[in-house]
Amino acid sequence: MTSPTDVQRLLDADHDDPFSVLGPHKAGDGRVVTAFDPGVARVSALVGDQIFPLDPVEGAPGLFRGPVAGTDPYTLRGETDEAAWDWDDPYRFGPVLGEIDEYLLGEGNHLRLWEALGAHVTEHEGTQGTHFAVWAPNARRVSLVGDFNLWDERRTPMRRRGGTGVWEIFVPGLGDGALYRYDIKGADGTAQPRKADPVGFGSEHPPANASVVRDISGYGWSDDLWMHTRPERHDRRAPISIYEVHLPSWRRKDGGRPFSYVEAADELVAYAKDMGFTHIELMPVSEYPFDGSWGYQPIGLFAPTIRCGLPHEFRDLVNAAHRAGIGILLDWVPGHFPTDAHGLGRFDGTPLYEHADPKEGFHHDWNTLIYNYGRREVSNYLIANALYWLEEYHADGLRVDAVASMLYRDYSRPQGEWVPNKDGGRENYEAIDMLRRMNTATYGQDAGIMTVAEESTAYPGVSAPVDAGGLGFGFKWNMGWMNDTLEYIRKDPIYRAHHHHQMTFGLNYAFSENFILPISHDEVVHGKGSMIGKMPGTGWEKFANLRAYYGFMWGHPGKKLLFMGQEIAQWAEWNHDGEVDWACLGDDNHAGMQALIRDLNRLYTSTPALYARDADPEGFQWIEGGDTRNSVFSWIRQGEAGDPPVAVICNFTPQEQTGYRIGLPHTGLWREALNTDAAIYGGGNRGNLGGVTATEGASHGLPAIAELTVPPLSAVYLVHEG
Repeated sequence: MTSPTDVQRLLDADHDDPFSVLGPHKAGDGRVVTAFDPGVARVSALVGDQIFPLDPVEGAPGLFRGPVAGTDPYTLRGETDEAAWDWDDPYRFGPVLGEIDEYLLGEGNHLRLWEALGAHVTEHEGTQGTHFAVWAPNARRVSLVGDFNLWDERRTPMRRRGGTGVWEIFVPGLGDGALYRYDIKGADGTAQPRKADPVGFGSEHPPANASVVRDISGYGWSDDLWMHTRPERHDRRAPISIYEVHLPSWRRKDGGRPFSYVEAADELVAYAKDMGFTHIELMPVSEYPFDGSWGYQPIGLFAPTIRCGLPHEFRDLVNAAHRAGIGILLDWVPGHFPTDAHGLGRFDGTPLYEHADPKEGFHHDWNTLIYNYGRREVSNYLIANALYWLEEYHADGLRVDAVASMLYRDYSRPQGEWVPNKDGGRENYEAIDMLRRMNTATYGQDAGIMTVAEESTAYPGVSAPVDAGGLGFGFKWNMGWMNDTLEYIRKDPIYRAHHHHQMTFGLNYAFSENFILPISHDEVVHGKGSMIGKMPGTGWEKFANLRAYYGFMWGHPGKKLLFMGQEIAQWAEWNHDGEVDWACLGDDNHAGMQALIRDLNRLYTSTPALYARDADPEGFQWIEGGDTRNSVFSWIRQGEAGDPPVAVICNFTPQEQTGYRIGLPHTGLWREALNTDAAIYGGGNRGNLGGVTATEGASHGLPAIAELTVPPLSAVYLVHEG
């Protein structure tokens, strides 16, 4: 018999064990079924062609109870004076999560967390439906709400799974496309804002923010060749040139809507292929509520943003890129999350994912919350999310955002407003441990992927293996190189002689990490202007400066990254509500810049000396790094034995250097493989037609000598041909 207390708790949406009351229960040699629906006048249980009316429970509107013969599955029929409808009772089904899931969840070590939590369209006990599971250990009660139950927290309270802190329920008949949230009552009985699913695979279109059931099973991948050859493409000795893209604003369609995954699978992939990029890096695709965050304040870490399409359509993009021989890197944001009421903040009425103390748990720079990396379930959540994107969507790598903010407890905090570590220092041991375990787990799952750290400090060993004391990343963004060289190139050439070191200093540490040279979205937004807008001088000089800078960058040790729009030298800085200024390609200067980037990529990817020893000091040698009077830089890039070396000579003044003498490692013909002053790029077509011949005679510590023309504001590449 249902106790008055149980009845009242059900009516008040306050029951933490609804399965102890609702559904079928043994009664003598038979069973009694209890059902609850506050919107009906009568309820019956149906078994085959038999109908068993259930009796209303006195004083409990919507609660019905009665014997149901046999042991066969039953359905319920609700009736009002105007209508009748049937439904399958969620409370007649047993648990879905098994003992292994329960053990791993309790341990905080379920690396395939997305297979246990979230909303899964599945068959359970012979019936199709959706299984829901969510971690809310301090909740007094968790209910599933959605269109299917009129968003009524009384109708579908969930089952608590022992000491795991997980709540689950299987809802028969519910499938792909259903809207839902979790209605949570805190331990003190306080109702929380309704929450989106932390492991949900889909979301409504912002600003709406309910989770959406998405069946992500059953995709037919056709990228086996790429996946098989991926490890060699991500080796530090491989050519890697990355095109960074904010997908919603790469191109707009139909009067301004964001670019879709399906359209990107066609147009973006074809463009990146034509331009010679080896990879596309997508700014965060995890669901986010605010367009102006560009995805860097995500809430749905397991949901590809609906702005651009459905999960399978995102897979279409990845699959198309792989079939074209292009990798897909994803920006991943484990450093912080927004305070939106439907998000992770105080998820079960307590600071569950975040720290309780704002000195540890709040970023003043971004008004966001910081994950509590020391809580095993939270670090499990993040590490499993990294694995999820790599496995379920065949992502080739993750670029981890804002690593510096994770490594240091005092990041952007004044004295007295941060909490030291257990040893009194500033290092965030828990975040460091999470990053190391993330890299160990991801590379352990597939050694062919790559992880990249956006890390702006001198923290040692970011791209060193974990077992050697490093963080375990594959690559690190070279923020120091980027800051120094951009500061130099913005100066009028008349002043550059006094800042020569800004272009050479990066070589003092260029081989301490596996570096990527980034010109990212951060450099062309918030008033910083576009790349062409940073350049000094007349219109012609601006274009020449930028061509020379790109020539310097592609010849410098380190993999390459360029943000969209900068390959065509668009004048406007990036606007996330707009699109790349494709119309500017009607001007020869912009079209010439695009042609230059295309040719730089093709030369780079076909010339091992320009990439094979990017992280090896033996692969670089200055010819002359100290010609401050002429603001000319020259160096040699070496590949493996037998690879033709490349000489790179850059002139950052408007004065042409004729008869400019350099030393070279070999005599013979050095072909001019690329000259940024070529007419096809918008230059003056000054250079070394037919190449340069080096003769015996020591110069700059090298055994051969040559004279060449270095056009004004240019970069020249010479490849030894013997």
